[in-house]
Amino acid sequence: MKKSVTIFVLVFILITFGGAMYYLYSKNKEDPVVYETEKPSTKTIVNKTVATGSILPLEEVIIKPNISGIIEEIYVEGGDLIKANDLIAKIKVVPNLAAVNQANNAIETALIALNDEKRRYDRQKGLFVKGVISKEEMERSEVSFKQAEQSYTAARQNYDIVKTGSTKAFGTSANTLIRSTVSGMVLEMPVEVGNQVILSNNFNEGTTIATLADVNRMIFEGKVDESEVGKIKEGYPLEITVGAIENATFDAVLDYIAPKGMLENGAIQFEIKGTLHKADTTFIRAGLSANASIILARADSVLSIKEALVQFDEKTKKPFVEVKTGEKEFERRDVTLGISDGLHVEVKDGISEEDDIKIWNKIKKF
Repeated sequence: MKKSVTIFVLVFILITFGGAMYYLYSKNKEDPVVYETEKPSTKTIVNKTVATGSILPLEEVIIKPNISGIIEEIYVEGGDLIKANDLIAKIKVVPNLAAVNQANNAIETALIALNDEKRRYDRQKGLFVKGVISKEEMERSEVSFKQAEQSYTAARQNYDIVKTGSTKAFGTSANTLIRSTVSGMVLEMPVEVGNQVILSNNFNEGTTIATLADVNRMIFEGKVDESEVGKIKEGYPLEITVGAIENATFDAVLDYIAPKGMLENGAIQFEIKGTLHKADTTFIRAGLSANASIILARADSVLSIKEALVQFDEKTKKPFVEVKTGEKEFERRDVTLGISDGLHVEVKDGISEEDDIKIWNKIKKF
């Protein structure tokens, strides 16, 4: 019995000793942990937020007709540059029979009144020559006759307008000729020859003949999330990138932030607008999608490191880095940080450009 126990103890000791030797051998075969380092660099760091939107003209002018009818001719098309008072289109009037009949009756009534006033005027003129009536009565009769003439002329002009949309007395200002009210580019011509159009009045918006704008005065219009709107202010600089224009950035200034947000896709969005300062040689089409980088803070040519190199004390939560002092030797350095762009962070104090900063994630060599 004693012999069996002795053998068991010896076997256990041998197995334990063999396991320990194997463990030490395996550890000696593993490569040592190697930490790489990086040096600080001088960079320009920009802290910004991004808003999505589109490029639109600062002001759009919509041209509408002052008379209903059918488009007879169109003289411009989208993309044309025109000046104020340039001809855009011509409208052919389709007369309303009731209105034509009413205007014709007005002519007949005015003619009857004119003939009556002419007879009265001729009679008063004869009596005045004979000295029967005074000069004052003669002048009143003459005024009434001239008023009757004017009413007859107005009735005839109104008949021409109702039937044709114009009259000789209007010259080039006929309602059938649609002209530009401003100088700019034709953005859109939503009508074609043969389309029926309706006049613009107090009861109807009317048919849009053309949309004009000055394409040299463009704005960015977009939206930002409620989590970002508190960080921005009017007057902040913008950097606009247009998807359709590669390798081009346009400067702008934020000049409007909506006081009220709108719920979109489960999030509150605030509208913003910024005026572009673009080069005249670059043509930006209205309606192009764009992104606006709103610059919240900027630091030019400052000492910086990657944010991944920064560690934080578990108790104080203050930032620090580990600086190489010798072969596999590092010391802790507390640092003062500035602005960050998400990848790099400004270091105001604590290290120099010659220091080697430890990359604190372990890298094993295989």
